[in-house]
Amino acid sequence: MSENKDPHVGHVAQSVEGVKFVYDFTEGNKDLKDLLGGKGANLAEMTNLGLPVPPGFTITTEACKVYLDSGDEPAALRDEVSAHLEALEKRMGKKLGQADDPLLVSVRSGAKFSMPGMMDTVLNIGLSDKSVKGLADQAGDERFAWDSYRRLIQMFGRTVLGVDGELFEDALDKAKETKNVTVDTELEAADLKKLVTTFKKIVKKEAGRDFPQDAREQMDLAIKAVFDSWNGDRAKLYRRQERIPHDLGTAVNVCSMVFGNLGPDSGTGVAFTRDPASGHQGVYGDYLQNAQGEDVVAGIRNTVPLAELESIDKKSYDQLMQIMETLENHYKDLCDIEFTIERGQLWMLQTRVGKRTAGAAFRIATQLVDQGLIDEAEALQRVNGAQLAQLMFPRFDEEAKVQQVGRGIAASPGAAVGKAVFDSYTAVKWSRSGEKVILVRRETNPDDLDGMIAAEGILTSRGGKTSHAAVVARGMGKTCVCGAEELEVDTKRRRMTVPGGHVVEEGDLISIDGSSGKVYLGEVPVVPSPVVEYFEGRMHAGANDADELVEAVHRIMAFADRKRRLRVRANADNAEDALRARRFGAQGIGLCRTEHMFLGDRRELVERLILADTETEREESLKALLPLQKQDFVELFSAMDGLPVTIRLLDPPLHEFLPDITELSVRVALAESRQEPHENELRLLQAVHRLHEQNPMLGLRGVRLGLVIPGLFTMQVRAIAEAAAERKNAKGDPRAEIMIPLVGTVQELEIVREEADQVVAEVEAATGTQLKLAIGTMIELPRAALTAGQIAEAAEFFSFGTNDLTQTVWGFSRDDVEASFFTAYLEKGIFGVSPFETIDKDGVGSLVKLAAEAGRATRPDLKLGVCGEHGGDPESVHFFHEVGLDYVSCSPFRIPVARLEAGRAATQSEGSDHR
Repeated sequence: MSENKDPHVGHVAQSVEGVKFVYDFTEGNKDLKDLLGGKGANLAEMTNLGLPVPPGFTITTEACKVYLDSGDEPAALRDEVSAHLEALEKRMGKKLGQADDPLLVSVRSGAKFSMPGMMDTVLNIGLSDKSVKGLADQAGDERFAWDSYRRLIQMFGRTVLGVDGELFEDALDKAKETKNVTVDTELEAADLKKLVTTFKKIVKKEAGRDFPQDAREQMDLAIKAVFDSWNGDRAKLYRRQERIPHDLGTAVNVCSMVFGNLGPDSGTGVAFTRDPASGHQGVYGDYLQNAQGEDVVAGIRNTVPLAELESIDKKSYDQLMQIMETLENHYKDLCDIEFTIERGQLWMLQTRVGKRTAGAAFRIATQLVDQGLIDEAEALQRVNGAQLAQLMFPRFDEEAKVQQVGRGIAASPGAAVGKAVFDSYTAVKWSRSGEKVILVRRETNPDDLDGMIAAEGILTSRGGKTSHAAVVARGMGKTCVCGAEELEVDTKRRRMTVPGGHVVEEGDLISIDGSSGKVYLGEVPVVPSPVVEYFEGRMHAGANDADELVEAVHRIMAFADRKRRLRVRANADNAEDALRARRFGAQGIGLCRTEHMFLGDRRELVERLILADTETEREESLKALLPLQKQDFVELFSAMDGLPVTIRLLDPPLHEFLPDITELSVRVALAESRQEPHENELRLLQAVHRLHEQNPMLGLRGVRLGLVIPGLFTMQVRAIAEAAAERKNAKGDPRAEIMIPLVGTVQELEIVREEADQVVAEVEAATGTQLKLAIGTMIELPRAALTAGQIAEAAEFFSFGTNDLTQTVWGFSRDDVEASFFTAYLEKGIFGVSPFETIDKDGVGSLVKLAAEAGRATRPDLKLGVCGEHGGDPESVHFFHEVGLDYVSCSPFRIPVARLEAGRAATQSEGSDHR
């Protein structure tokens, strides 16, 4: 380890293993997020840039991991903290908690990834019954000192000692009622002294101990509390929601206090270098005079727009604008900044790359390209498929008749409709019952996270774009309207009063528009997103806001398409879906499920096939189905002319085409009791009983149907071949691929292929047309994956059916388990995400990789694709790129997402290669 050159940093003790657990702000940089957490790394970066950062030091995530693993802090940590604290005291010219002019510090969490409000922070550490008087004398403001002391006891009691925060809030409300005031700032020094006494009594009663008067004890306990908060319920829930690994740990930042609550020439605020909701450049943020930082993000007091700081304190405003420009140019991205002004002196408390809405992400990425700050490859990494999917959601119909009852701050866009609920518990309960809800609160706090996840949208009457509700909602992609002041929210009575006196009771429908901030009574109809209209060719770039967004999406999608290696196909079963998929950019059909063609009016023909007692009856049924199947394929080949169309032969168990056994039994019983004719129903019932299986998804389906029901698969192959010949003779370019489902052994495929080749040869001879029909199989059974090298001898392509492969690898039925124990598995952290949503790389993914390699070892030109739901999942697309598949196939609506992620995967690979 190099010698520390900073004269202010004292000797840093080392652990016996030589691991350093504490870094001064002068020692780190923004690239050390794994070690110093995001907050600590960025405080160090700002310090290195020469920006006004209060001195301090960071305890590393490694120390946290040792603490969480062993239940105790590393042996060397206390000595290291002491050495850095001593250096900080020398720098500041005062000691922590000394009676006269005390040094005070904050202890704040700081994980690698931003987790707003999910972990603990304690401000004003070092205050005690003795030092509060010294702070009052030094500041010349007795009220400020006692306000700071009550804040410390309140935060320390709640976060470190586990006292119910409502007890402190109730005592504060009672103090304001006694004084007949409405806001904290109207309480005087004498009132706050009494409140401190009350708070200490609450601590003594609830925690069973006195509030600690020793400053070092306060700091040590606060550090441990921050470590512990990493595994708090709300932090774990947030990590699961945001897919943040659980083993990272949090850093702890110990920073000398600066005070925004020293009077009207002091304050605190949050600023963005661009609007996080729209991406537009300008002055965005919130400022609150005579306040500490927690007051802003908590939304307890309504802030003023950041632009008003210019008239309040022009010197600090101008300096802040200059710093914001410096930070954006340095980080080359939107920056989220926390700052405090202490009697006219500006201090920077935090910066990070700011969370932004989906629309802002696309706009900002292209803006930064135009400014020359980033290139197109980096712009592609600044957006993702989840954001694109958000942009494709519907929006409110501007032509609809609406009853607007309020307007707040447009904090996170989207059109959300649901029943008003006034607490998180109800939001979760109703949501699990299938209700769509809007969570309505005065302001949210971290304890509301469950309800925020469950709700369609969030509405608050307090707070701004930097409040807890706004920041968390933007991170989750939830619609959010904040600071709708004219709405009177009464959570205890579960109601909201709107202007004019109308009362919205719990359960009443409301609609909120996160793009405009408007709040409506009732359900407002929605219309398609402009981004969807763009993909369908009905909207082009122009001058208004929606067109700007479309232009940004267009530019990034164009670059993604140029870069990606993976082709993107669609899962489509009819010409209408195929045409829509093609408009969305599909490069073929990766899965046409022929069973969908047998429903509706054709069900009776399928019943006749199943009920056939003789070969003649069966052949007649197949003969009747043939022209209908052929016409299906003619339409499909026409819609996708020139592009590949992979057609899966009949896959599901035949009983799915018959009536429900219970319903049919009742019909037969009723007919018999009434002595009515029921021969057909009786035959159907007998067939249902004959085909009944205990586990039909592992029974007579897929290739097994083609082998035991003569003529079924050959009828479908003939329909495909005749349709292809007809299109080709009409100067079309049909590119059919026949896919055999549920193959477990090469012998099954060889038998079906031999019959298919014979049928194709017959059609070629009859039509005088040369056909090139590729024949391949789905890999959806573990045995197929394990014997892929053998199966490739008879297959020209593999398509991984990851839905069934996931079921058979894990040994559970999707329809059953998602409704039974998946919720518990997600809550317990067994699943970070459902394996049906994102591919299980370690299990299912290993089989995909193994089968791909074995298949290509046998047949180097083997085409490889995937057609399960994972084909449209962003994270899964990256995996399929890595293992070398040729294409993914997904539902038409998810094609743009897959295209974007395929491009991102390619540029990431290039970046890794260059490194």
